[in-house]
Amino acid sequence: MNKNQPRAAIIGGMRTPFVKAGGPFRHIDPLKLSSHAVRGLLERFALDPAKVDRLVWGRVIHDPHISNLAREIVFDLKLPAHIHADLVSNNCITGIHAMMAVSDAIALGQCEVGIAGGVESMSNTPLLFGHDATRIFTDAAMAKALVDRLKILAQLRPGHFKPRALGVKEPSTGLSMGEHAEISAKKWDVNRREQDEIALRSHQRAAAATADGRLKAEIYPLGGVAHDTIVRGDTSLEKLAKLPAVFDRSASGTISAGNASPLTDGASALLLMSEERAAVEELEVLALIKAVEFAAIDPADGLLMAPAVAVPRLLRRTGLTLDQMDIVEMHEAFGAQVACNLKAWEKGWKEAAVGGVDPEKLNPLGSSIAVGHPFGATGTRILTTLANEMARRKVKYGLVSICAAGAMAAAVILERP
Repeated sequence: MNKNQPRAAIIGGMRTPFVKAGGPFRHIDPLKLSSHAVRGLLERFALDPAKVDRLVWGRVIHDPHISNLAREIVFDLKLPAHIHADLVSNNCITGIHAMMAVSDAIALGQCEVGIAGGVESMSNTPLLFGHDATRIFTDAAMAKALVDRLKILAQLRPGHFKPRALGVKEPSTGLSMGEHAEISAKKWDVNRREQDEIALRSHQRAAAATADGRLKAEIYPLGGVAHDTIVRGDTSLEKLAKLPAVFDRSASGTISAGNASPLTDGASALLLMSEERAAVEELEVLALIKAVEFAAIDPADGLLMAPAVAVPRLLRRTGLTLDQMDIVEMHEAFGAQVACNLKAWEKGWKEAAVGGVDPEKLNPLGSSIAVGHPFGATGTRILTTLANEMARRKVKYGLVSICAAGAMAAAVILERP
C-alpha cells in the first residue's frame, strides 16, 4: 500500500446471536437477519445512515429470489439510496472478502465509511427440483400454446415432485468437508482426544466470555435471544468422548458433532472507516487492517489446509513473526482442521515453518465450534471479536486464519494504532 493511501480502520461490529439451525431463528429469512445486524451496528455507533458510502454483504447459500442481498438490505432498512451495495460469496472466507472490498475502496479513496458483513440461514436453504423436473417445468413455461404446455406437463411423474436439498459434498471431489477433515486428521496423526480438547477449550472460553459480557457486547438481541445458544460451558471431555464419529463410522473415525462447528443461523456486520474520517466522527479506532492474504491449494493435499500456506506467506510479506501476534483467531470448522494447521505452521508444509502458537493466545473467547458458524457471517464475526479483544488488552497485533471449502483460505493481520 502507498504510504499516502488512507488506511481502513475497524470501528466495531454488531451481530445477531448465533443459534443452531432449526432453532429460534428458523422462521427468520436471511434478509431480516442481515437487516437486524446492520440496524444494530448503526444504533450501536449512533451513525447517520447518510454517511455510509458502501455496503458489501456476503452469503454462501444463495436464494434465487434475491440476486443482490446487499442492495435489498439498503431498501429493507430504508437507508439512503445512494449507498452502493455489493454481494460477495466465497464459502467460509466470504466475510473476509466483504471486509477486503470495503477496505480496498477506502484505500483507493472511493469511500470513507463502509459496512461489511454477511449472513447464513441454514434453516432456510432452498429446496430444488431434480434436473428432469426442472427441464419439464422450464419447457412448459416457454411453450406458447396451452395444448403444448399441457403435453409437456403430462410427462411429470410423482417422483419428479420430490425436492432435493442442497448438497454438502465438494463438487470437485465428491467428499464432504467432514470427510476431508478426517483424511487430514489421519495424515497429520491428530487423534480424537486432541480434537475434543480443542472443542472443550472453545466452549469453556466462549461460556466465560458470555458470562463476563465480552461476547454479549457484540450481539444485538433478536426475538428474545440475547446470547449465542450453542455454547456449552458445562461440557467435558467425558461427555464429548461419548459422541459417535459421524464422517468415518469405523473405529478410526475421530470427528463427532462435539468437535465440529454446527449448522448455524446468524448475521454479522462490521463498521469500517478511513482513519481520518473516524477522527472527524470522534469514533475510537479498535484496529487497522494491516494486511490480507488469500491462498488456494489442491484439495488432494487437504481441503482445509490452505491456512498452512496463507499465514506463512502473510507473515513473510509483512516482515512479522507468529510470536509477534498477541492474539491468534483461528476459525474452528473442525477441531481436526485446527490441530492439523497448527502442526503445519510449526513443522513447515509447502511453506517454511513459522512456529507454534501459545494456547493462551489462541481463540481466547472461543470460536466457531462453540459460538457457531453461519458461513457468510463468520469472517466479520471473528474480526469483530479480535478487534474488541485487542482494544481491551491494548496489544499491538492480531492474526485471523480462516479455512474454506474449495481448498482455500484467508489470513488477516490487524494492528492497533
